[in-house]
Amino acid sequence: MKSVEEILENQQNVYVIDSDIVYGKYMPIDLSAAHTDTLELDLTDAEAFEHFVEDHLAKSHAQVAFGGYLEKRNLYKRSDNFNSENTDERNIHLGIDLWIKAGTSVLSALDGTIHSFQNNTLLGDYGPTIILQHEIENVTFYTLYGHLSLESLDGKREGQSVKKGEKIAELGKPPVNGDYAPHLHFQIIKDIQNKKGDYPGVCSQKDLDFYRENCPDPNLLLKING
Repeated sequence: MKSVEEILENQQNVYVIDSDIVYGKYMPIDLSAAHTDTLELDLTDAEAFEHFVEDHLAKSHAQVAFGGYLEKRNLYKRSDNFNSENTDERNIHLGIDLWIKAGTSVLSALDGTIHSFQNNTLLGDYGPTIILQHEIENVTFYTLYGHLSLESLDGKREGQSVKKGEKIAELGKPPVNGDYAPHLHFQIIKDIQNKKGDYPGVCSQKDLDFYRENCPDPNLLLKING
């Protein structure tokens, strides 16, 4: 049986936001702690952060900023959801972020069904979230779409079929989307661990080995860099 990684690498022409925006219009963005610590930027201010992203795109003549897989970030220090006295700090990002304006269409990466969905309302969380289940060549895995609009959950039901490239949602605005500048958090998950409507998108250094194996690099599927 093929691995999930092999299945992902064999897929072509996959988009998870507006497919009219070709990957040539995407530009990497570095949101690592090492980089953001050097900036005069209030990471807790969603509006200021959105202006920062827009400026980055304008300078690059691009439409989407992307990146973040296994990136160690300071974006999460403001929230007890990621930092509490009784747990290790979670600050390593497990998906890929696609930064673009609220209202942008979110597409199903592949044929599948709706596994689950919910609004994750804690500060810094996903906000409205949809998880899809896929089965290709008898291999089952999941894709997660976070930071959506609240309306994106309307009319959804578990088990509902979706097609590759079908619009399933739109990007949300802060504070509905967890209080971030608008973007899509896209993550691949092998073992959903009986979770519904939510799955960790950020982990601690202690748990990195497990999550790196369970959540492969989304760019294996998207191939943004060609």
